[in-house]
Amino acid sequence: MGASSEEYTKHYIVTALFKLMNAYVYEKITVKDIAQKAGVGRATFYRYFKNKEEVIAYYFEHHTREFVFGQRFYPRCKEDHIKIAADALEMFRANKEPFKLLKKAHLSDLYLDFLNRKFVGMFASDNPGKSPYLPYLYAGMLYNVSMHWLEEDCAEDVKVLAALIVDAIYTKTAPLGGAL
Repeated sequence: MGASSEEYTKHYIVTALFKLMNAYVYEKITVKDIAQKAGVGRATFYRYFKNKEEVIAYYFEHHTREFVFGQRFYPRCKEDHIKIAADALEMFRANKEPFKLLKKAHLSDLYLDFLNRKFVGMFASDNPGKSPYLPYLYAGMLYNVSMHWLEEDCAEDVKVLAALIVDAIYTKTAPLGGAL
């Protein structure tokens, strides 16, 4: 099943924004610039996005959907969680250039906001009754570890880093923490 014309258009817009961010200061990039680079009209841009930040949010959502679709099992043990963490880190490394651009533009907080929303949503459905602080703990840890890893050009071994992340949150009684 192929992507819809809407998905292609959004992809062109996202790609255009990141190409422009590579060449210009983020604050100077206009919707007109993005639309022109993407080969679409301004009305088309506004059909899908309200502003540049929504384009970035879409980028995160798209890659999250892609990641979730690629996961073929529900984690049942510590090793499963390490595998998922390693897969997430591999995806981050494969897409590190846009993250470098976001960091350069002082927009990495958009990534943290996205992680917070995702973890809060995930905990609400998968871990009801757990401390409301846990999703922020996980999001903050993932954000800080991945941004530091980015500063090191993602040089640390993925499996080592994934094991470190899981070891920090895994208890003998239950994965994903207990009461806080």
